[in-house]
Amino acid sequence: MKPKQQRLAAVSGIAFLLIIAVGLVLGALRENIVFFYTPSELPDDADTRMVRLGGLVKQGSVNIDGLSSNFIVTDGKAELAVVFNGALPSLFREGQGVVAEGRISNGKLTATNVLAKHDETYMPREVADSLRDKGVWQGGDS
Repeated sequence: MKPKQQRLAAVSGIAFLLIIAVGLVLGALRENIVFFYTPSELPDDADTRMVRLGGLVKQGSVNIDGLSSNFIVTDGKAELAVVFNGALPSLFREGQGVVAEGRISNGKLTATNVLAKHDETYMPREVADSLRDKGVWQGGDS
């Protein structure tokens, strides 16, 4: 082969490997992306992937039996039941902001992780903005 053909083959090989590497990275990222929704914003295909559900814990909806807990998350327009097997955060309580991460099946979110607000003024920005847009959030700035 001539030197020009060797350079072309080397550049083509490097470009091919780079395309494969970018494809693998994007594929791995796609599997790990988790979208945030409130109960009224959940898309129809939400049961096919992991989601983060944010809102307020509905008053009177918490049922805790050992490490198994059931509660309802609401944004004032819609509600979704959440099932969680594990220890809830110590600040978890009714009427407070919560973010639950998991998969939706049979009309319920089976959570793998539950986060509760950590002080009197904190709420995740996405949750506060969504609740404020719906007229439910009564707190100060997030």
